[in-house]
Amino acid sequence: MVRRAVFFLILPLAGWAAGPTVAETARAVKAAGLDLDQCYRVRDLSLYKDDIKLYFNDGYLIFSKPVAGERIAAVFTADVEAGDGEILLLPPQRGERQSLARFTGSPNLNEHFSRALLIFTGDSGRQLLENIEKGSGHKAPEMAPLLAEQWTPVVSNILDSFSPRIAADLLMPGRADGLLLAALAGKALGNFDVIYDPAASEQVIVGQLMERNQRLAYDVWTRFTARRFRTGSATAPEPLFALTQFRIEASLDENLRLKAVTRATLKVGSQPLRTFALEVSRAEQVTAARMDDAPAELLISESTRSRALRADENDVFLVATPDFLAPGSTHHIEIEHEGALITSSGNGVYSVGGRSSWYPRSGAAFADYDLVFRYPRRLTLVTPGDIVADTIDGDWRNTERRTSVPIRVAGFNLGNYEKSSLSAGGLTVDVYGNRNLDPALRPPPQTTIFSRVVPAGPRTPPRQEVTTIVQNVPPPDPLARLNAVAADVSACFHYFSGLFGPPPLKTLTVSPIPGTFGQGFPGLVYLSTMAYLDPRERPAETRNATLQTFFSDLMVAHEVAHQWWGNVVTPKSYQDEWLLEALAHYSALLWLEKKKGSKALEDVMADFQADLLKTGEDNQTVESAGPVTWGYRLEASKTTDAYRVITYEKGAWVLHMLRKRLGNERFLKVLSELRRQYQFRGVGTADLLDLVKKSLPPGVSADSMEGFFDNWVYSTGIPTLRVKYSVKGKAPSWKISGTVEQSAVDDNFSVDIPVEIQFAKGAAQTIWVRTSKQPVSFSATLKQPPVRADIPAGASVLASRK
Repeated sequence: MVRRAVFFLILPLAGWAAGPTVAETARAVKAAGLDLDQCYRVRDLSLYKDDIKLYFNDGYLIFSKPVAGERIAAVFTADVEAGDGEILLLPPQRGERQSLARFTGSPNLNEHFSRALLIFTGDSGRQLLENIEKGSGHKAPEMAPLLAEQWTPVVSNILDSFSPRIAADLLMPGRADGLLLAALAGKALGNFDVIYDPAASEQVIVGQLMERNQRLAYDVWTRFTARRFRTGSATAPEPLFALTQFRIEASLDENLRLKAVTRATLKVGSQPLRTFALEVSRAEQVTAARMDDAPAELLISESTRSRALRADENDVFLVATPDFLAPGSTHHIEIEHEGALITSSGNGVYSVGGRSSWYPRSGAAFADYDLVFRYPRRLTLVTPGDIVADTIDGDWRNTERRTSVPIRVAGFNLGNYEKSSLSAGGLTVDVYGNRNLDPALRPPPQTTIFSRVVPAGPRTPPRQEVTTIVQNVPPPDPLARLNAVAADVSACFHYFSGLFGPPPLKTLTVSPIPGTFGQGFPGLVYLSTMAYLDPRERPAETRNATLQTFFSDLMVAHEVAHQWWGNVVTPKSYQDEWLLEALAHYSALLWLEKKKGSKALEDVMADFQADLLKTGEDNQTVESAGPVTWGYRLEASKTTDAYRVITYEKGAWVLHMLRKRLGNERFLKVLSELRRQYQFRGVGTADLLDLVKKSLPPGVSADSMEGFFDNWVYSTGIPTLRVKYSVKGKAPSWKISGTVEQSAVDDNFSVDIPVEIQFAKGAAQTIWVRTSKQPVSFSATLKQPPVRADIPAGASVLASRK
């Protein structure tokens, strides 16, 4: 059982009167139409919010009615002669300017607009009214009825969509800052949004809601930290609350529909709070909530924009208490939820959806878990943790598991499984495989066509006779590689333990999932059903060397490596997610190299480079879609597969080049130190750079490493390099002189690259040269004449060669 406090003391806080409920506030937000008494003709009116500069040069502005004493919306229209609005925004980072240019054609945003719908929960409304009073406008009551008629339905719709967020902000005591959303009708760029959100890790967002592949997606044109946070005049937002000590009691009925009660300990942050935003899989419904055994309000309403911005399959909902909860206080939250998360692929094979969001969560903080499941006895259910209880009740099975250390997320899987286990050195691996074949992997019938010429008869001419025979192909064995997978998982589990230190959970469970992907959760790996098949029996389209290596070697090791990268060390923000995926991917490559040699690793790196250099319909390379730090933003790219190729494959290249620059021993020491210093907390890309700068070999400067990260990590570009050289002199003193030219990258691209000088006898000599937009010279005095000077063959630097 989870230890719970005997009681929770809730005190109404002086000066923190609860006021209206969240539901009442949300209803007031939805009903806040336009105020006919607050319509103005404006000229030279401006609104500044850090890096965002909005100019309402000439037009009409009408405000919403107040809610909780504050204006929460306004509409601007330039429907007058020479009417105009303008937005100015300059992204501070090179990569963000590249992003903006990719979508708009310009590295800076300078767009005129004809209409603007503003939503605000901070001081933006007050600023506008104050500037109007100072002479930037005057009342225009004659236009109010027309604007209200045109815009009230639009304003009501968007206020309805954002009502949970607006209500939560309005009920926040001592709030000094708030949301600003400007939905603009650009004269050249069409409709787009400019958002300032002080609660986000990056407060400024510019983007556009688009339809792609019959789904709504959000193209983020640029996203960055606002000026006040960059300069330190404001501090990054802290979590408003944290959830720990989960106990989840879940049941799966005969149709595998989930019904669960999630209980957790909730600790309030540094300010009083009465609204708590949580998220859960969109496949579920939240039916009830309680705080400290008392009923709590539920507010469930998601906007299309917020869903598209998050780029996931979850919904956010609010739990609200009647009174504010004191800063630092601890409480007990309970949420009931249910839904159809599990789908059948047929033939007794199942897939669990919402794997990281099947229970209500907030963020990915580490927590202890007590997981209780009741499910059909005919199936096997796996979760992380040690068994506390396991009983049979007729056709049902009841299993309780408890984690021995805090983990960031708890998953589960189930099916009709066979099991293979291995234990050694204090580590245990349990690998489960489906007894039945995933129908998607059943080979199609084999068709054979026979043709022969029938000779002419006495009264008939010769003719061709065709016979078609259709034969079913024997299905592959879904457990063909069960023991091989178990052996590989066990071996790389021990190998990574030696490199990065022991894993927190000593038992690792691996279970199948239909599809061509895998996921590595704490103590639980979801592994593609493809990985269990004999390579000769996999679908024909996967029987090339690249995909066979992926399913047989890389996928298993990648997901096992996530026990360290992603589950012990976590990303600080979405911009650091690439690092954990790249670390897992490169760890898998280290395992491949150990098993099959350096040539196997170099072949994979060459495949990765080819993927990065593929061009799309716009004649742009996949790599140019954005830097590795963009994370989920790459999924909205116009370039197919950009997220996977850039995050995993370019990310692996970044680490591989670091290894070449530091040397193998120093590189592995950096990884070991990364795990030691950042276990059970978030790591950022800048943190990796700091560790690298402390581990540099002689002759490598910290400045060169900063340039490495600026170009390979925070920006885009794969250079084409050309080495030219000449040799003069005679024994025993030869002098080589040459240049390195780079092309196919922008003028700011500058990195250190190795020029390898080879001799007829003895080891090669390497000179490091920093590239530039102009040819860069190098020279060296040699004791013997060189045979060749060039960029080293194989995987040493991510570049094309002339």
